Amino acid sequence: MNKNLIDFIKSLDFSTIPESRKTQLQQLTDQVQTLVGQNERININCICTHNSRRSHLTQVWAKVASMYHRVRKVNTYSGGTEATTVFPVITKTLAKQGVQVIQLSESDNPLYAFKYDDHAPPIIGFSKKYSHSFNPQSGFIALMTCGDANDNCPVVEGASSRVALTYVDPKASDGTDLQAETYASRSKEIATEMFYVFSRIEK
Repeated sequence: MNKNLIDFIKSLDFSTIPESRKTQLQQLTDQVQTLVGQNERININCICTHNSRRSHLTQVWAKVASMYHRVRKVNTYSGGTEATTVFPVITKTLAKQGVQVIQLSESDNPLYAFKYDDHAPPIIGFSKKYSHSFNPQSGFIALMTCGDANDNCPVVEGASSRVALTYVDPKASDGTDLQAETYASRSKEIATEMFYVFSRIEK
């Protein structure tokens, strides 16, 4: 991992996570720990309504956290209840926090490679429905990252388990002077929680 990414990881502070939130995070920890104990592959599908902002941040930071803490066999994905596009500020935010972002296609819904280590394959990101053929079709943890998707999608087809970890949408700051700061803060919040989860996994 490059120096900027390592510096960002070292800036994460678990003490900023409220105790009530840690109780929610424990649900994800328990699901991952069970699969680790069974030596099973761990597929996590991060789901939000538009698969545009929070679900991509969660997908990236969950994978980076699993690699950093040497939790093996973790694959992360993302999807929505509908497909739109990866919001451009998401890629800019991740780049500033140390993730190399490579745009692989030119379209209304571009394909991105999020590279966090020179010795590991990149994370592939683009907006899609959670059931898209790129994603696992069964046996995955459905990680619900927004309240709308959690409320309006009571059944996630193919999921072996479901965990709700909803985040405030940074979209409210779009077009304001606080946009960059808000996205950076939300990304750091998600990163902190994903690193907390994977730091607690016994291997």
